[in-house]
Amino acid sequence: MAIALDRRPSQIQYDEHGFSSYELLAGTYEGGIRNYRCNLKAGCTCTPEMFADKVVVVMFGKGRAYVTDEKDAYNVTELSFYFPNFDRTPYSVHAIDDTEFIMSVVDMNEWDWKVYNGSHARLPLFRPISKCVIYDQDCKGPNTDSFTVLRPCQLGRILLGAVRAVGDGTREKGHPCVAQWNYCVGQSDFNLTVEDETVPTVAGDWSYVPAGLDHSLVSETGKEAYYVWYEHFVREKDFLIKPLAKRFRDK
Repeated sequence: MAIALDRRPSQIQYDEHGFSSYELLAGTYEGGIRNYRCNLKAGCTCTPEMFADKVVVVMFGKGRAYVTDEKDAYNVTELSFYFPNFDRTPYSVHAIDDTEFIMSVVDMNEWDWKVYNGSHARLPLFRPISKCVIYDQDCKGPNTDSFTVLRPCQLGRILLGAVRAVGDGTREKGHPCVAQWNYCVGQSDFNLTVEDETVPTVAGDWSYVPAGLDHSLVSETGKEAYYVWYEHFVREKDFLIKPLAKRFRDK
């Protein structure tokens, strides 16, 4: 099985508004998520599409920018995340530098809405990586920092975090409950292995790991592994009714 991977284009074709967007790895996952690589030229502004019935996740991986909505303005000076409030609060992205962000559009089925209506993160939400909780995990080496961005049940079936390591990284058994995407940022230069296949990955790369496959993301001595991991529970009703501890044993 070839690893599904999209690399950052060397040349970007902007439209007349200084914006570019295309779908990432179209057709590799049919569970209701579509991911888009978006680029905004320095000095330009865009107003992303909003949805009444879909969750949107915006991951800022390159360049300085700021986000404005009806409630506040948020500076993007590091790896940062923005979660708009469906179509209720318009927002805009303003690029200071040439800026890249990933926009993920997530369908919400009946189980997602049950979870969301029971409890959810208050939107809109902006979270820079420096404000995230740092944790340790047994599948990651001692020279690795792990960051919690979005926990289970805060926005339906999606989870989000980041990992940063030098000469280290993650070696993880397959988790049958969740599919995973990885967005490489910073000065990343590391190897991604899925089962028996290994590919070198660098900043800007976007990859997909199907549920259940063993995988590792590890850098050599002196090199950085810095990536966002983004997961979606593929089991729908099970996600809603299983006790939380049981979900994570299966993960």
